[in-house]
Amino acid sequence: MQFITYFLVYPILWVISKLPWKIFYAFSSCIFFILYYIIRYRRKTVTQNLQLVFTDKTPLEIKEIRKGFYQHMCDMFLEMIKSISISDKEMKERFKVTNMDKLYELEANGENIMVFMAHYASYEWSNVVDIQTEFQAVAVYKQIGNKYFDRLVHRIRGRFGSRLVSSKEAMKTISMENQSKKGLRMYALISDQSPKIYNATFWADFMGIKVPVFLGGEVLSKRLDLNVYYLKVEKVKRGYYEASLVTLTEDSKNCDDYSIVQSYLRALESQIYNNPQYYLWSHKRWKHRNATIPEGATVV
Repeated sequence: MQFITYFLVYPILWVISKLPWKIFYAFSSCIFFILYYIIRYRRKTVTQNLQLVFTDKTPLEIKEIRKGFYQHMCDMFLEMIKSISISDKEMKERFKVTNMDKLYELEANGENIMVFMAHYASYEWSNVVDIQTEFQAVAVYKQIGNKYFDRLVHRIRGRFGSRLVSSKEAMKTISMENQSKKGLRMYALISDQSPKIYNATFWADFMGIKVPVFLGGEVLSKRLDLNVYYLKVEKVKRGYYEASLVTLTEDSKNCDDYSIVQSYLRALESQIYNNPQYYLWSHKRWKHRNATIPEGATVV
């Protein structure tokens, strides 16, 4: 059944990825109309999240942010599909890293680094870094249930030199690879998801609400003495993004516990407050806000 689903869906995805840009974004606008006005995909969750975070905004302002989010989400989802066939040249034109000199400096130092990312603007085209530096991005991801689509994601990332490691294998794989001196690696983690409640050992404020926070990136960085950065991605206009590498710490071993992840949260919050429509409001980031905090957890 998995293969049949893949066999039927993949040709459609391929055709979408080959659409000229104007038609491609016109198609995205059609998808937006269907999702927003007809299917009303997760409208309740998105509205509740926005009302929870932006208590000072009027219903009309919430509605405007919500609508902008759905328009962006449709673009971003289709841009993921576009990655099936997008060229290196197009990728570099549409996703620019503004401080490549910093990456070249890090490359010259010959050390592996850790990069925190977020569900903001576009993270899918961030592997443009792979085609401009000697770093190989090793991205932590959640494995897809359909093994054929999972292989497709690996193949797409592999086109630009990136490699995926499942979240279950991340700690072991990254720890072992970092000991190897063969090649440079940039470990990338999207760190604004919500951990399972039984793994919620650290709680902090995010957008003014106390929630559990993933610590894997900080733990690995301190253990392996990696410099840590945040890839700050901004949407310039439809189909175009600019990113910059923001230093969180270049002395991770001597950082206070939880300081790295808190610096990351503050950087992400700043982006969300400035342009909230580009954050992924459809995921249930604040679902544990009223849960009982497990015994022994650290709360700041």
